[in-house]
This record gives sequence, structure tokens and C-alpha cells, in this order.
Amino acid sequence: MAAIKLEKISTRAPKEADKKEIKEETLAILAELDELQNLLYAESKHSVLIVLQGMDASGKDGLIRKVFGQMNPQGVQVHSFKVPTAEEAAHDFLWRIHARTPQKGMIQIFNRSHYEDILVTRVHGWCDDATAKDRMRAINDFEWLLERHNQTHILKFYLHISPEEQEERLKERLSNPSKMWKYNARDFEEAKLWNEYRKMYEDCFANCNEPEWNIVPADQNWYKEYLVAKTFRDLLKGLNMKYPELEKETAK
Repeated sequence: MAAIKLEKISTRAPKEADKKEIKEETLAILAELDELQNLLYAESKHSVLIVLQGMDASGKDGLIRKVFGQMNPQGVQVHSFKVPTAEEAAHDFLWRIHARTPQKGMIQIFNRSHYEDILVTRVHGWCDDATAKDRMRAINDFEWLLERHNQTHILKFYLHISPEEQEERLKERLSNPSKMWKYNARDFEEAKLWNEYRKMYEDCFANCNEPEWNIVPADQNWYKEYLVAKTFRDLLKGLNMKYPELEKETAK
């Protein structure tokens, strides 16, 4: 496939997009997802792994709340991978990831994921290029394993935000009481590394694109939520799931 160049992809909805209509369509999709998730859980033949990546303030938390928060919490799990613990660091980098993959019937959301080990680590020089390439090969094999051996369907989303929108959102954390809890002084330092992060993301897209990445314009939350919800809905509908029938009683 052609190389993904983020600077050539808009971070906003198309000009002709009607916000009111799209928000109404999103609500209809969320209603569909409620039933489809129930089917997924009941049939218990498939699982779904949602991978969310993006720059700081790209809206991962809000997306989870608005799209996946509408579903039955018994069938959805969310995990965010922080700095590895001593035990985790003593194993290979995918050890802690594999333990969080979804069982059949479940939806697992990674709010940041195994990809951090070839992104932030490279930006800060904690992982050299040769090691990163080895990790990319391991990630490809890992995702292949999940798909082929556990019927896990993987959706990878990069929330594509502009530096201007990121700056505005980070500043809002300084003044909006409902968002101050997200404030971290390091976020402003990380924002200065924008070009380095973009380079590493593009290398990630080039080398770990099966299943392929969905680049989601994220400057406008209503459009971001619509695209993610629609992509997820289309995946579940394509599974042609059915509710299990009553088991016939065996003859005595």
C-alpha cells in the first residue's frame, strides 16, 4: 500500500459533512451496536480488540465514553498500558499485553497499547531502530496469532489531531475544572516532540499495517465518534452472528 503521510490527511471532517445529520446517524449506529454486542456475547465465537493510539489530547478517553460506554459493561473491558512494572519489565514486551487480550464474546479496548513500545520508546531513545524493527515483526506475528487462533478481530485507530487543536485542549486542562485532573506538565514537553512522534507513527503504519490502521480525523469529536462507531458496527455486522438455539434434549 502507499505510505501514509499524516501531513497530507485532514484532521477535520469534510466541508460538506452536516454535523446535525452525522450526530443523528451516530445515535442510530450506537443503537445497532447495543444489539450487535449482545449477539457477540451470546454467540461467543468471536472477540474484538480495539486499539486506540494518538497524540496527547487526541480524545481517546472521550471516545471510549461516548461510543463504547453505551454498551453492556459485562461485555466490554478497557485497559491502558502505563510504564511497565518490575515484573512486566522482566518479561518480553508483549507478555503483559497478551494477558489482556479478549476472550471469545468480549470486546477489549486498549487505550494506548503494545505500539507504545515502538513509539514513545523510540522518540526518547530508549529503544534503538534495530530493536524497534524486531518488535514490529513480533507485533505482526502476535496480531496474526490472535486473528487466526482465537477469532479475534482487531480494529486499530489512530486519532489524527492537529498541533493547534492539541495545544488548545492541553491549555483547557489548566482552566476547566472538569478537565484539570488530566493535567500533566510533561504533556507540554511531549508536544514539542510532535515531528518525532509523527515520524515514528508513520514508520509504524508502514511496517505494522495488517490489519490496517484507520486514520481518524479527530479535531471534531462528533466526526471522530461517528467514524469509529461506523467502522466497529460494520465489522460486527459482517460477522453474520446468530443467537444460539436451544440444545435438543438427547433421547433417553
